[in-house]
Formats: sequence, C-alpha cells, structure tokens
Amino acid sequence: MSARDVAPSSALATPGSRRRNNGPSAFGDDLRRFWNLTLTLAATDFKLRYFGSVLGYFWSLARPLLFFGVLYAFFTQVLRLGAGIPHYPVYLLGSIVLWTFFTETTGGCVQCLLAREGLLRKMRFPRLVIPLSVALTALFNLGTNFVAVLAFAFASGVEISWTWLELLPLIALMATLAVGIGMLLSALYVRFRDIQPIWDVLQQILFYGSPIIYVTTLVGEKAGIRWQHALVTLNPIATILTQMRHAFVDGAAPTAAAAAGGTGRLAIPLAIIAAMFALGLWFFNREAPRIAENL
Repeated sequence: MSARDVAPSSALATPGSRRRNNGPSAFGDDLRRFWNLTLTLAATDFKLRYFGSVLGYFWSLARPLLFFGVLYAFFTQVLRLGAGIPHYPVYLLGSIVLWTFFTETTGGCVQCLLAREGLLRKMRFPRLVIPLSVALTALFNLGTNFVAVLAFAFASGVEISWTWLELLPLIALMATLAVGIGMLLSALYVRFRDIQPIWDVLQQILFYGSPIIYVTTLVGEKAGIRWQHALVTLNPIATILTQMRHAFVDGAAPTAAAAAGGTGRLAIPLAIIAAMFALGLWFFNREAPRIAENL
C-alpha cells in the first residue's frame, strides 16, 4: 500500500467537523490579545454612541432618570407604594440603574453578532470579544450612572457606611448573570431570530417579578412570608437588589439571607447565576466556529 492510499486524518473528518475546527474560536490563542480587543471595541462603541450628539453622555443618564421620575411619581403619589420605606427614592433609583445595566447588556447582546456580520466574515478574531464588549460598554455606563445615584443618596441623607463596599461583589454578580445570559442569547439569535421578541417578553416578566419598584418585605406583608422567601431564593436579581438595599440604602432593612429564610438558601440564586454563566459560555464556545457561516 502506497503513501497516497493513506488518507490524512483531516481528510477523514466530515465537512461539518472541518468547519468547526478551522473556524475562529470563542477565545482565540492569545488571552492578552483577546482582552485588548474587547477593551478597544468597548471603548470605541462607548465613544461612538455619543459622537455628534449635543448633549453627549447626558442621554445615557437621561433614560434611567426619566424612568425613575415616572415610576416615583406614580407609585409614591398615586399608589403610595413607598410610604413607610426609608429612603425609598434612593432604592428605586439604584434598582433602576442596576436593571438598566442588566437590560443594556442582555438586550444589546441579542443582535450584537448580526450587527458585526461584516467584521465576522472578513476577519479572524475571538468571537467572544463581541458580546463581552457589549457588556463592558454597559459597565462603563453603569459606573458613570452610579455617580448620579451616589449624589442622590448624599442629598437624601443616606449615611456612608463600610457596607457600601458590598456593592462591588453585588455588581460583579449582576454582571456575571447578564454576561451569561447575553452569551446565550447572542449565539441563539444567529440560528433563531425569534429570540428577540421572546426575550423582550421575558424581560417584562422579569422586571415585574423583581423587587425594583417594590421591596421584598412588602411582598412578605402582602402575600405571605413564603412568597418573599421564594422570590429571593429563585430570582437572583431579587437577591442582589435586596442585599443592595441593606448594604447601600438602609442598614436596618433585612439582608438577602434573612429575606430568603436563611443563609443556606442563598446557595440557590448563586447556583443559578453560575449555571447561567456556564451554560452561556459553553453554548457560545460550541457555536463560535460556525457563527459567520450561520449568519
């Protein structure tokens, strides 16, 4: 048998497997280049978003502030929802800013690969750079928007406390959840364009199912303490916002552990966050080599 009769291993692979192996991966081979590309793309998007605008960055701050104004006027003046809740306006504004970061990350990730179709077809680079740059741009906005939250908290008489440092891990948890969902949505949208309207509906459900315009203690008073436990246990966003209220707004408010019915129950929302991130990363990494050809 001659050497010509022996097919190389690459020739034995199916066409689909060859495309999968030869296509650009999610991370690439150089992590330093990966992070540099992510930061560059995020910084460019952040600058271009307000390029040529007279008010510039103000438009990023205007949306959560206007949303806060409408909700505050309606739920405090009409429904009297915030009555008896210490520093309720600060909690409402902080929750809206965190929610805006979550929706900006996940919503922006849905069509981010399609928006970069030309770049994906012409250049070989780590595919995960694109959804991560969306999340990083949203994180830039969160950092600048939270300056307004801090100013509002000072003006409202909220006392500075060392517990404010808890905001950093809480934001990290929110970012982990948002990035995990964003990676999953971006990869799914390449194959299924119905993902956009489905996620829009799910976002609305998640908004009203999270303690953004209300607090978890109010759920316990109105619907029974078990509902409060279930809300904080099964909804990671509720866990984050409940702990944010205790750490940042009102030290006398219950912690997330107390609202969940015990510290051990916090393992459930933490596991959900980890599972969503792992699922999103796994699915995106699997689909990355075929993204350009499936667009």
